[in-house]
Formats: sequence, structure tokens, C-alpha cells
Amino acid sequence: MAVMDAEPATTGPAGLIARLRGKLTGGSSEASLTRRLAGTIFIIRVVSAGLAYFSQVLLARWMGTSDYGIYVYVWTWVLLLGSMMDFGISASAQKIIPEYRTSGEHALLRGFLSGSRWLTFAVSTLVSLGLAGLVKLLSPWINPAEVLPLYIGCMTLPAFVVANTQDGIARSHDWMQLGLMPQFIIRQALIIGITAIAFLLGYHLGAVAAMVASAGAVWIAMTGQMVVLNRKLADHIEPGPKAYDIGGWLAVSLPILLVESFYLLLSYTDVLVLQQFRPSDEVGVYFAVVKTLALVSFIHYAMSATTAHRFAEYNAIGDKARLSAYVAHAINWTFWPSLAATIVLLALGKPLLWLFGPQFVVGYDIMFVAAIGLVVRAAIGPVERLLNMLGQQKICALAYALAFVMNVVLCIVLVPRYGGHGAAAATSISLTFETVLLFWIVRQRLGLHVLAFGK
Repeated sequence: MAVMDAEPATTGPAGLIARLRGKLTGGSSEASLTRRLAGTIFIIRVVSAGLAYFSQVLLARWMGTSDYGIYVYVWTWVLLLGSMMDFGISASAQKIIPEYRTSGEHALLRGFLSGSRWLTFAVSTLVSLGLAGLVKLLSPWINPAEVLPLYIGCMTLPAFVVANTQDGIARSHDWMQLGLMPQFIIRQALIIGITAIAFLLGYHLGAVAAMVASAGAVWIAMTGQMVVLNRKLADHIEPGPKAYDIGGWLAVSLPILLVESFYLLLSYTDVLVLQQFRPSDEVGVYFAVVKTLALVSFIHYAMSATTAHRFAEYNAIGDKARLSAYVAHAINWTFWPSLAATIVLLALGKPLLWLFGPQFVVGYDIMFVAAIGLVVRAAIGPVERLLNMLGQQKICALAYALAFVMNVVLCIVLVPRYGGHGAAAATSISLTFETVLLFWIVRQRLGLHVLAFGK
């Protein structure tokens, strides 16, 4: 029986076409399931990207570059903090749940499925209240137009955190639609609907109104997801006693949180630093560029979300051959589609940016600088998930920490003088540095070749 259908990448157009045809028409059950699930995730993210792109275009045109820049700045804080305030449980669920299932620890499994959500909700609520107090304390030094949107952002965080936790639980059961659609499809559709109604009713659509719409969308989508997830879990998991190993959960999750946190900081540093040194309209233009290139990141995200719990499962049962082949498969299916998507987006960059408004086209050349880092990172696939699932969270976190520090330093040096070009250059250099580090770590610690080409 074949272990996997993940051959080393071939070079040249003919080889690429032949390999893609072979992968799409056959292969082992693991590879086929992975491609189906990754394809489902990618389709969801592409549809989400279309909705998000449409919503951002509408908001940019309705709000103007200054208000749009403020909204982008506050929403970036929500994305950053909300993705960090779950202790890493949304990611560690893909390690904890398969291990509980494999070992037959059903009481601990039931306890985790409910307790993880209550834990993240309670703590995120307390942290959000503290952040609101911090905004109040710092309000004399904050742009007055940003204060109320920041308060609304604090109100959004608990729902955002619980939705992330539920996403991790759903993906660990291969329920990709349930994990992703509430956050990426329903939420975006609600934002469009709420803001469109407000606009048609004649309300002033500034940063405050946009944040209110976003907060409402997050809470509604999370609540609906919770109802459906609870019903599916009730059908999937037999009722019985629950056990709670909070210390054990945190022991697994906190190192992963470090990895996720530094990754998120690395992802959002450019926008946050840009807001400190450049006008809000430049932040809006740069964010439009980032949104336009988001399709490349979605491919990486799709493979990461699909493969993480299987890395843990194959490692738990000691099937090293299957794990190695599965890693190679994941890397190839991350890099080559990412490269193709990058070429298409760069070719269509100007008309895509024009959709935001004619003034956004000035960011077109920034796209080429930003694309470099995304393509380089795609060349090693979802290896950060591999390291996390195989107990190498600490060294992975160190790699991300070093890349984050480099990004902060480079942004501070380059952004004041070069604006969006400097932010894009800083991020691409940092992503390249991070990729080299992760490649070396996996080679040394796990003995695996994690590059889409070569041996």
C-alpha cells in the first residue's frame, strides 16, 4: 500500500503540469482527503476574500482614506489581540483532540471541548475590560477619532476569541465548513449588509459606524457557530463524565501561543508601525495592497489548517514514513499554487487596486516588494505547524521571535523615510530570514527536507 503520493517537485512547465494532473486525478486516501479539505478551505477563503475585498472597497469609497485608515488600524488591533488571547488553544486543539481520541481518554476529550471555550471566553472578557481601561487612561495621547473605535474593538474581542477556539475544535474533526464559514463568509456578509443598510439610510459611515458593524457581525457569527458546533459534537461524542486538565492544556498551548503570537506580530507590525509614522491615507493604501495579495496567504493557511492535526496523529501512532511523505505533499501543494497566484495577482494588480478608488493605484509597485516574502515563505509550506505538533514549539517560537524583532527594527528604520515601500521591504526581509531559520531547524531537529524543490 502506498504511503503517500507526494513525489519531489519537478521543474519546468511540462513537469509541473504533469505533476498537478497526477495529483488531481489519483493518489492515496490521505492525500486525496487532504486535497479535498484544503480545497474546501481555500474555496472558503477565496469566497471570503471576495466578500472582504468587496466590503473593503465599499468602506474605502464610502468612508474616504482617512476614516478608512483609522478603521484599518483599529481592526488590525482586533485581529492581532483576538488571535493571541485564546492561549494558543485554537491551534493546540489540533494536537490535543487527536491525542485524546487516539489514547481513548474520552472524559478529558469531553472536558476539553466545553472547558476550552469557557476558559477562553472568561479570560478574554477580563482582558478586554483591562484594555478598555488602558484606552481610557491613554486617551489624552490618542487621536480623538480613534478612541471610540478602540472601545468598540475591545467589545469585539471576547466573541472573536471564542470563534477562534471553535474554529480549532471544528477543524480537528475535519468540519472545515463549520470552522471557517462563520468567521470568513457569514461575518463578511454581515459587515457588508449592515454597512450597506446604514449607508442607504443616510447615516454617516465613518470609522465608528464601521466598527459597530464589524462588532455586531463577529458576535452574531460566533453565536450561530456555537449552536451548530454543539449539536454536531452531541451527535459525534457520546455523553459521559468530563475531566479538565487545564494545566496540561496550557502546557501544550502556551508554547504554541508564543509561535502564533510572534507570527501575528510579524504579520501586523508593518500596518501598526506605518500608522505611527505616516498619515492614515497611506495606511489605507498599504492595507489595500495587503488585501490584494491575501490570496497567496490563503493557500498557505489552507494547507496549515488541513494538515496540522494529521501531523499530530501520524506522530502519535509512530508512522514516520507516512509523516515524512505527508509533509512533502503539504509543501508542494503550498508552494506551486502560491507561486501561480502571485504571478496572476501581480499581473492584475492595478485594476484590483483601482477598485478601492483611483488614489489607491499608487500602491501598485509596493505589491512586488511585498510578494517576495510571501513566495519565499510558501517554499517551505506549513512547517511551523509541523514543529508545533511534534513538540518543537519552543525553538519555533524563538525563530518567530527573532524574525519579529528584525521586522520591528527594519520597519522603524525604513517606514519613516520610505512609507509603504519600507514596510513591505521590512516584512519581506523578515519573512525570508524566518524561512531560512525554520528550514534549518526542521533539518536539524527532525531530519526532514522541507523545501519545494531540491533534496
